Amino acid sequence: MQLRLPSLHASHAGTWLTDEDGATRAISKGEAVMAAADTPLLVLNAPLVASRLGYPELSGLDLLELFAFVHPARFCVPTPKGLAHALGLAEASGDGDVPRLLRDAAGALLAQCADSGWAERDGAWSALQSLIRMRWPWAQVLAAHVARPATAEKWLFARLPEWEEAGERPSPTQVLLDELEIEGRLERLTGEGAEQREGQRHYARHAGGVFAPRQSERRPHVLLAQAGTGIGKTLGYLAPASLWAERSGGTVWVSTYTKNLQRQLRQQSARAWPAARADGSQPVVVRKGRENYLCLLNLEDALQGGFSGRAAVLAQLVARWAAYSRDGDMIGGDLPGWLGTLFRKRAITALTDKRGECVYAACPHYRKCFIERAARASAQADLVIANHALVMVNAARSGFGGRDHAQRPTRIVFDEGHHVFDAADATFSAALTGGEAIELRRWLVGPERASRGRRRGLAARLADLASFDEAGGAAIAAALDAAQALPSDGWLPRLAEGMAQGPIEALLAQVRALTYARDESGGIEAGYGIETEAAQMPGELVDAAGHAEEALAAVRVPLIRLAGRLEATLQDPPDWLDAQGRARIEGARHSLAWRIDLLAAWEALLGRLGGPGDPEFVDWLAVDRGPAEGGAREYDVGLYRHWLDPMKPFARVVLEPAHGVMLTSATLTDRDESGPDWEGAVVRSGARHLELEPRTALADSPFDYARRAEVLIVTDIRKGDPAALAGAFARLIEASNGGALGLFTAIRRLRTVASRIADRLARAGLPLYAQHVDPIDTGTLTDIFRDDPHASLMGTDALRDGVDVPGRSLRLVILEAVPWPRPTILHRARRAAAAASAGEPGGAQRHDDRIVRARLAQAFGRLIRTREDAGHFVVLSPAFPTRLLSAFPPGTPVIRLTLEEALQRVANGIGSGDAVMAGEHEST
Repeated sequence: MQLRLPSLHASHAGTWLTDEDGATRAISKGEAVMAAADTPLLVLNAPLVASRLGYPELSGLDLLELFAFVHPARFCVPTPKGLAHALGLAEASGDGDVPRLLRDAAGALLAQCADSGWAERDGAWSALQSLIRMRWPWAQVLAAHVARPATAEKWLFARLPEWEEAGERPSPTQVLLDELEIEGRLERLTGEGAEQREGQRHYARHAGGVFAPRQSERRPHVLLAQAGTGIGKTLGYLAPASLWAERSGGTVWVSTYTKNLQRQLRQQSARAWPAARADGSQPVVVRKGRENYLCLLNLEDALQGGFSGRAAVLAQLVARWAAYSRDGDMIGGDLPGWLGTLFRKRAITALTDKRGECVYAACPHYRKCFIERAARASAQADLVIANHALVMVNAARSGFGGRDHAQRPTRIVFDEGHHVFDAADATFSAALTGGEAIELRRWLVGPERASRGRRRGLAARLADLASFDEAGGAAIAAALDAAQALPSDGWLPRLAEGMAQGPIEALLAQVRALTYARDESGGIEAGYGIETEAAQMPGELVDAAGHAEEALAAVRVPLIRLAGRLEATLQDPPDWLDAQGRARIEGARHSLAWRIDLLAAWEALLGRLGGPGDPEFVDWLAVDRGPAEGGAREYDVGLYRHWLDPMKPFARVVLEPAHGVMLTSATLTDRDESGPDWEGAVVRSGARHLELEPRTALADSPFDYARRAEVLIVTDIRKGDPAALAGAFARLIEASNGGALGLFTAIRRLRTVASRIADRLARAGLPLYAQHVDPIDTGTLTDIFRDDPHASLMGTDALRDGVDVPGRSLRLVILEAVPWPRPTILHRARRAAAAASAGEPGGAQRHDDRIVRARLAQAFGRLIRTREDAGHFVVLSPAFPTRLLSAFPPGTPVIRLTLEEALQRVANGIGSGDAVMAGEHEST
């Protein structure tokens, strides 16, 4: 089917338009803007096209929106090539042929709607009627192709299946795994005829020890296992994990830091477990925080008028997806990552339970809730795949799962274990900011003034309790009255104008003024965030902190009383309290405990101001800012507290209750001239806080780095020369013919380089995508990069850790500078602590070097993912210290050279010339 609609394609290389008669011509950006304003055009990814044209008001017939309607919950790389592959069409031979491809793709999607075999037909006609009323651009086009069903379609909420309650799983049987059994299971998972890797077998045998019966209370088995890239560590620990789960009837939790590894784990676990057991239950479950899942009550509100305009269209497309989604996971699941960027990002967030407003069993969709389904499925699973943040947050909130105490894991594998310290640092910190405080007010008070949406306050969520229990109702009333002291809408402009309202805003105004007065970082002029240590506080701020502390206590105390009344209601239930009511009260207790702990942490933070510092904590004040047109924009103001060593609470909350814990990574230890630093890895594991000495295991990578990789240190690019930096990036990408991953230490430099070289590379047929520049989420950017061996991708830390692109699509990594740690107040404190603990000169420098080597090792790890991979790792730094070279695998060639020499080596490929090997001393 061929549509007679004009179509537009815009890239950094130019702009092309195909008219209604099928004639294609290159046009200017101005002509494209005029054409788009005159008539709806077929486009692919309207926000990206708008960015390329510099015309943010662009609207039209976006093929991604049509794809999301026709094929909800299906994967599609949002590029012309990706769309062609998803629909079985021939790729466009060049940019000029893309507009015709867009017409063919639209025809293929519409033809699918008319096909009797359309798998996602159910619910489409009803959704389309709503979209017609909303004047969605595609609605009238689709109307002729989506036939009215013979019988009325069920509403989404009637179609979704209900979860079933199951009994509590028995405690696991105590079993001891035999090494030969572990090797046999590993052989089964790797497959018959697979290469026997002794390093993997050695690793699996060590991993098996984590599952041995615990000998003493509060003393888990702890293993630190470093496995180089290519060892096959995932199957290495899944072999004993699956064997233990089978023998003991217990559950193993595997925790990751990135969503990419979660996807890989789900795929790899299929070798050990079927998709479903005979009774239909899932042996493997991916578990995330509540804020990742679609909230059906929020969706219902959006569908019934809570959303308007474009957001209402998004709600209809999300409803289409929800009917076909595997698990309702909106962030990293089977909802296309690009869907939210086509609309307002906040609209996606508004469809999740980000504020913790769940009413649990009082929700009409409770028995169909994706979140509750995942929680119950994980209670019965053999393997739960989670993330570091969820494991730690749940542990910190009254045990794993809070309400789901029975789900407390006893065996945990922390993959990407080098990030456990960072995750613990974020989890066990406290931040009293305006943004956090107003969220608490909204949770307590509910909607105020003209606020739209379903947000309901504490009184609405517990109305029946208040009517039944006089003391509970009085506690709710007291908490709501005290909540009036918390910041309200418009708090941030009021701080700038000196019009603070209430004790918390008055404190934040003092924090803001002092931070600006004491900043010496240069961040004020640059437009970035500023901070100052919480020391030598003026009397006005200390007084304001005291009043704020009293106001917070006035909120916390009635919440404690309310929690007590809820407990009493459960202990002596009224006649009307059924199972669903009990579940709702349990959920309310969990939410209250979270807020009570939060308020207590804030009060402790304020109570320390003006007094002697606590050596276990680092406190500071900050104003969160970012560059904006005409200066800088403020986002938040607040006080922060972090543990000096966050592994201390990690040990108490996570390690101590467990029976076996494994931390594993390819870069678990630092490596200097003397070899792996296992002592540092043990300290950062938290085990010493329990007076434990963990076991260690090392399996070096089997890859031949000496022949498959080169590290090129370019010495003639001056620091602070953006033109030279951009030119080097462009020429290196051209020499490699694309396939480059560029990593930056500053967003501003990233944007500068991208703006200078994108057009030049596009004209050479080398598309460039950039995080913080292109209106595309990071996961989708990675999918685009992986799909096109001539594309290049630039970004910051998220790409250094989260990109897994084996094969020809990634053959060059470029670092714009040595990734030194930012000199923040928190970093300075930990640096000083490291120097003090070292007891000898150089401890502070070694602390920084360890951080840099870890970052370099992770970045280098993006380059070689399989035995067949090969490529160059380029650092644009005239001053790269020799002591950092041990970050690279032993044997890796390291060469200091000029840009011209580097270009020649990149163009020639691997294996030319002499080089110093990583781990050896240089003569220069």
